[in-house]
This record gives sequence, C-alpha cells and structure tokens, in this order.
Amino acid sequence: MQQIKIILIGLFIVLCVGCGEKQGKENFRYFQNYQRTFNDLHARHLKVAKQWGITPITSDDDFEEQEDELSEITSCRYYEVDELTHSISYLVPRAEEILETIGSNFRDSLDEKGLPDRKVIVTSVLRTRGLVKKLQKKNINASSNSTHVYGTTFDIAYARYKGAKKDEVDKLKTVLAEVLNDLRKEKKCYVLYELKQACFHITVR
Repeated sequence: MQQIKIILIGLFIVLCVGCGEKQGKENFRYFQNYQRTFNDLHARHLKVAKQWGITPITSDDDFEEQEDELSEITSCRYYEVDELTHSISYLVPRAEEILETIGSNFRDSLDEKGLPDRKVIVTSVLRTRGLVKKLQKKNINASSNSTHVYGTTFDIAYARYKGAKKDEVDKLKTVLAEVLNDLRKEKKCYVLYELKQACFHITVR
C-alpha cells in the first residue's frame, strides 16, 4: 500500500511539472502592432541624424577627415555584423553605444525569459553617397537623403538571429521589439519597422 502511494505521488508531481511547463509556454505574450508602434518616420530620424552625425561622405578624403569621429563596428558578444554590401561598418560613438545597449538588453531579456542565448544581426550601418546610389539601383525605395549617411543609423534584422532556429524567430522578434520599445520610450532612439526590408531602422537620439 505504501509503495502504491509513493507511485501515485510521483505521477502527480510529474503531471504538475508537465502542466507547469505547458502553461509557461502558453503564457508567452507575443508583441502586437509592430508597424503601429514603431512608426517614427524619416523626418524624425533625419532631424537627429543631422544633429549628432558626421558630414555625409562623398570621397576617401571625406572619410579620412572624419574617421576620428567614427567607431568601427565588428561582431562581438552583443551583436553580429552581417556581410555588408551597401554600407561600411562604422557609426558615431553615440550610435555605437545604443547598439551595444540593444544587444546587451536583448540577451539579458532572453535569459530572464528562459529562452536560448542568441544575438541580433546588424544588416546596415554607415553609407557613403556612392553606396546610396549603388543601393538605389537595386532598391528603388532607397532614399537619396538616407540617415545612414550620417553614421547615426543602423538596421537590425527581425527575421534572423545568430544561431537561431526557425521556430524560435517569432519569440526572438517579440523580445527584440520589447527592448526597442523600452529604449524608444526612454527617448534614446527612433525606430521604424521596415516590412519589405525585414528590419528595424534605428537612429540614435
């Protein structure tokens, strides 16, 4: 009789733990209304980009003259820099700092939620005038007055994450959106949700 009681108690514990895990998964709250939330339009980005950024680069001489005002961006523990085809991996220090904060807060939030450790992917950073023209040949929606030319703006993919599996992406996107929304509310940055480019377009404030 005692042995039967022990077996029943064991089964009860297993069922409770299983239900608890299931409930925890179901209780994950997905972010809603990305486009409505992250709707800071170009004019806002441009105003602060001109305030905090460099003079747009049109030549190698321009870059050399302003190189001391820029920080080189490379993959690190906070973020992964994608293979860049239409930008170069530099930002003004102010923008580098907010990028690092985003990456750090993202990983901290994943840990708090019990999710796998992943990194955000930076897909675009500083663009020269020449790179903007090159991009316009490929993407007709690319602006000739892009805030990327000031070194204050970067893009982070929301559909790809370093080391992530496909079934993790929706949750990772939610966590990234929460991180960005908190920083946006703190007036640390402007954020635009770019549907076609599958990225968050971010400019430091």
